[in-house]
Amino acid sequence: MKLTHYSVRETDTLYAVKAWLPEDRSAIPIGKLGQFYFPKGYYVYAGSAKRNIRARVDRHLQMDKKKRWHIDYLRPYLQMEAVQTYPGSEGECGLFQRLMRENAGTMPVKGFGSSDCRCFAHLFYSSEEMPDFIDF
Repeated sequence: MKLTHYSVRETDTLYAVKAWLPEDRSAIPIGKLGQFYFPKGYYVYAGSAKRNIRARVDRHLQMDKKKRWHIDYLRPYLQMEAVQTYPGSEGECGLFQRLMRENAGTMPVKGFGSSDCRCFAHLFYSSEEMPDFIDF
């Protein structure tokens, strides 16, 4: 694993993970959501952890693990690039929406990472290179 950016503060409760998918992939099963096509490009997944945020993001970076979250199903195909945590003030949904807007992202899979809220998804895609997260 070759991360270009890893910034985790134990007091934060939100996180974002940026990854690169080196080639188009079809029919990747994502838990109970079904099978989906993922185009080559960059993906950002946003989540939250009320405690032990470092353990949560580190788990997302691992390859071999029991599949518990939607990102776990996509992980074997991804090259992880960056991790950033954030204070909880804007909320998980707000963080995701802001990052997606700032990076002109699109959401390839309805329900990915958003089973506990009303958002369309918490995974966005961009075919264009995007900067690693800005720490604030």
